[in-house]
Amino acid sequence: MKILLSNDDGYQAPGLRALHDAIADLAEVVVVAPEHNNSAKSNALTLHSPLYVHEAHNGFRYVNGTPADCVHIALTGLLDFRPDLVVSGINNGANMGDDTIYSGTVGAAMEGYLFGIPAIAFSQVEKGWAHIDAAAAKARELVQSVLAQGPAQLPHFLLNVNIPNRPLAQIGPFEVCRLGRRHAAEKVIAQPSPHGQTMYWIGGAGLPKDGADGTDFHATAQGRVSVTPLHVDLTDHRALPDWGQRIAGFTGAR
Repeated sequence: MKILLSNDDGYQAPGLRALHDAIADLAEVVVVAPEHNNSAKSNALTLHSPLYVHEAHNGFRYVNGTPADCVHIALTGLLDFRPDLVVSGINNGANMGDDTIYSGTVGAAMEGYLFGIPAIAFSQVEKGWAHIDAAAAKARELVQSVLAQGPAQLPHFLLNVNIPNRPLAQIGPFEVCRLGRRHAAEKVIAQPSPHGQTMYWIGGAGLPKDGADGTDFHATAQGRVSVTPLHVDLTDHRALPDWGQRIAGFTGAR
């Protein structure tokens, strides 16, 4: 088995190292990760400037681009093999609810998924890397189970996984659940720059709006590991008939 491992916090991030060490004996693991932190880059690809790949002393390869760039380059020419699984993380902070759309961690995994390769994105619920070895151990459990079943034998999947920052003995079981929702983000922070211009900093994420039983917010608050299957089709299928009638009424089309 072969695994492509990436992240969005950069190739030197503790979460990436911990996850690599935890799964290194399960398969041949190749790391291709961003040179610098690329949080909230989602699925962005770099199209108008060159990308360079370098190799660190530990064998990790790093790219001056986004998480999706790393996986894209790896799968379209850098690697001489097609991995059986793409794994991303462990992220420094949660990727739950609406945040999943912005997540570079999920973006890296999704890039593999778009190439037809099963993929898993791992995140810790709180920032700061507390109990990162425990989180890596839980991630190993899931990766090992997937590899044991044979990724190619499973339905094509993209999993978003969030792990509480707790000692291993205090982390609950895996729970398959849906994404919750957050309130609107906090107000933007405005500051004067040294040159007299106004600088704006994106505010923090809002509090959970929908953290009901069955959501990723609820599962992780109870100490369990949330596992949410994702898909890429953004079509609102329930609205298709209604909008078909509306458009026909607007234009006379059938």
